[in-house]
Amino acid sequence: MKIFTAEQIRDCDQYTIKNEPVSSMQLMERAAEACVEWISENCNHHRNFAIFCGSGNNGGDGFAIARMLYQKGFDVDVFTNMKAKFSPDAQENFRHVKEITGISVREFKETSGYRFDSRTVIIDALFGTGLSRSLDGEMKDLVEFLNLQKNIKISIDLPSGLMADTISDSEIFMADYTLTFQFWKKSFLHAETGKFTGKVQVLDIHLNQDYIEENETRDFVIDDEVIKSIFKIRSEFSHKGTYGKVNIIGGSYGKMGAAVLSTRAALKAGAGLTFTIAPKCGYEILQTSDPEAMFIEGGKDFIESFHIDETAVCGIGPGLGTHEKTAEGFLKFLKSYSKPLILDADALNIIAQNPHHLNLIPEKSIITPHPKEFERLFGKTENSFQRTVLAKDKSRELKIYIVLKDHHTQIITPEGMVFYNITGNSGLAKGGSGDILTGIVTSFLAQQYTEQEAAILGVWFHGRAAEYASEKHSKESMLPSDVINEFGNVFSVLNDKVRKLL
Repeated sequence: MKIFTAEQIRDCDQYTIKNEPVSSMQLMERAAEACVEWISENCNHHRNFAIFCGSGNNGGDGFAIARMLYQKGFDVDVFTNMKAKFSPDAQENFRHVKEITGISVREFKETSGYRFDSRTVIIDALFGTGLSRSLDGEMKDLVEFLNLQKNIKISIDLPSGLMADTISDSEIFMADYTLTFQFWKKSFLHAETGKFTGKVQVLDIHLNQDYIEENETRDFVIDDEVIKSIFKIRSEFSHKGTYGKVNIIGGSYGKMGAAVLSTRAALKAGAGLTFTIAPKCGYEILQTSDPEAMFIEGGKDFIESFHIDETAVCGIGPGLGTHEKTAEGFLKFLKSYSKPLILDADALNIIAQNPHHLNLIPEKSIITPHPKEFERLFGKTENSFQRTVLAKDKSRELKIYIVLKDHHTQIITPEGMVFYNITGNSGLAKGGSGDILTGIVTSFLAQQYTEQEAAILGVWFHGRAAEYASEKHSKESMLPSDVINEFGNVFSVLNDKVRKLL
């Protein structure tokens, strides 16, 4: 799914109105109907809705929602500034609301005396994508007050005070749910701003598909359509050589678990042959834990020797350690190796010891830093928006793919495209989760997916397996090994979805 800027979304609205038999009022009705359908299905245990409407088209959506909820039998109270200069469509929908005697219309200043009981849902329709400034005065005070209430809160299109495309220093409405129209907004996908959206529901309001297809963007959400276009069903006439050879290089004394997890993930993700290069101290652990993989000794208590099979795809870093001999051997290897690598954890920490080491990373390699590892490699940034910009610069400069791990992990390409992942959950916030991802991506690259495809599919796959694991074990108790155990379920669902397209 494409991520459009606020300006592109407004243009898409106008293009739809101009090129389809729909007026701006009808489009507003369409948006309101989509919201009411979701609300009536998911909030049917609540009877009362307090709807806060601004003077622009977001407020117009709110007025239309108020009318439709009332018609469905809910109790509705509307709060607005009745002296405001409304947009034409908001004015028309406000007029309709005032004509309904069963809907109470109040001024914003009456909010403090309103009784928000446990069955009241607060709906925020104050500001939409048109907001270009920080909230102040009455609006700032109103949002602050509403944020203190314990009621369920729903924002229409995006939480008021939040910018669609960038970070905001404004007071922002803290939603439990955001019902957004047609597209994800970039600010939903960054840690500093996404925390205000709650659970995001993207509602299809049938904006013009020609506009969506023809207009370019560099930002995308990894949705099911993207994954179905990438995933390849296995041929019945295949053998282990068809699905490539993986080398996982990692482990050191006391850190063999990382190599075990990465190796097991590579196996379970479908690699034809898997070898683990690890120190001798990990031989029995690896052969017992992952007997399907073959062991190659790379040292005694840590890896010193990086002798790589040129026909294999290499994932380097899990539990590797940064011993002087390991660093020396790894940097020597990089100087003589030119095929794409998957680099994570201590492999990145060794490279970060000297800025000149960055130029040793082979072109088209995939690196998978978490924010702190990224900072060690490329320097500090003030926020995640700036981190993404820096990652795009470095990806282009070094001609590598950067998998920037976060709540919504980003895959950043040398061409400047950013793919945001929306699978996964906080259960992955445990040591070992990154080691699994290294194994998955390495396995997919060995199976003849391109670097971009392997990174996108790998990150999505990792997150979807975590969702299944959390359903069985909870986010708190799920382990990285539980995530690996769900790979089969993810593949089963993927195969079913793709076969339906054939």
